[in-house]
Amino acid sequence: MPCCAVKGLVVQSARRTAWAPFGPACGVRSLLKKGLVLVVSGPSGVGKGTVIRHLLPICPGLRESISYTTRAPRDGEVDGKDYFFVTAQEFERRKTAGDFLEWAVVHRDQCYGTSRSQVRQALAQGQDVVLEIDCQGAEQVRREWRDAVLVFVAPPTWAELVRRLRGRDTEDEVEVQKRIDSAFREIGELCKYDYLVVNVDSRESAAQLAAIVGAERLRMVRVECEQIRDRLLAEGQASGKQAEG
Repeated sequence: MPCCAVKGLVVQSARRTAWAPFGPACGVRSLLKKGLVLVVSGPSGVGKGTVIRHLLPICPGLRESISYTTRAPRDGEVDGKDYFFVTAQEFERRKTAGDFLEWAVVHRDQCYGTSRSQVRQALAQGQDVVLEIDCQGAEQVRREWRDAVLVFVAPPTWAELVRRLRGRDTEDEVEVQKRIDSAFREIGELCKYDYLVVNVDSRESAAQLAAIVGAERLRMVRVECEQIRDRLLAEGQASGKQAEG
């Protein structure tokens, strides 16, 4: 279901409820004058990565930013695709050089950061960018990109979040407990976000995110509203003159 074809979907919002009645075509892309920075946060294990993987194919023009991290790769993760895996020294060098749009120490001892140039390059190429980052990073992005759109992905219940964390079997018990501790702090921040998506089903959550993207792309600050207005008024004047003639 493409983001331009989600009809009449009501999206839960931490600040507002968005009604997104999109038609069958996404002609608005050619009228965009300002790219969208979409921030997706939520506790570890909530399914943010899976939701974003389902989102990208149904939302043309949206690119995922690949974060840098000092943590070790999990089984199946690919450097440069899932993350850029770097040493603590390399991460510190990039941070000192100002390469990161945002960075944070997560789960007490792991560093994550978003490349500033990667985001700017995508926006310069006419694409929107989605960042999967933690709450600390989201605040930093909001300070630099005031019109960034922040979405918090929450679990349906606390018990379900713990079940998902233990069930993925990618961390030992010590690491799992770190993530549970972090989840308390992160969920406490959710009311600071623009939208709330409760992830019961990852594909349904992706459709809700797609509706958010579609609605945000139609904001007046992001489209050439003056161009649209002037063209329509000119057509109306021309039509009136033809009728008079």
